Amino acid sequence: MSDAQTAEFSDVNDLSFEQARDELTQVVAQLEQGAPTLERSIALWERGEVLYQRCEEWLLGAKKRLDAARGMESDD
Repeated sequence: MSDAQTAEFSDVNDLSFEQARDELTQVVAQLEQGAPTLERSIALWERGEVLYQRCEEWLLGAKKRLDAARGMESDD
């Protein structure tokens, strides 16, 4: 990925779940429409992979919190 493309994408660690999900949706739409170059397609694919991982982290964290809350309810 070129420096310009890297600068174009924000750090996913700063994104909320909703921001990452929305950007991932946009990336998928762009890939479905066909990027103008192979390099752009690869950059979009790589960005999509990173965004997917970020969403997965958020969802796993939420699941752990729910599981912990359920465990606390069982103790009552």
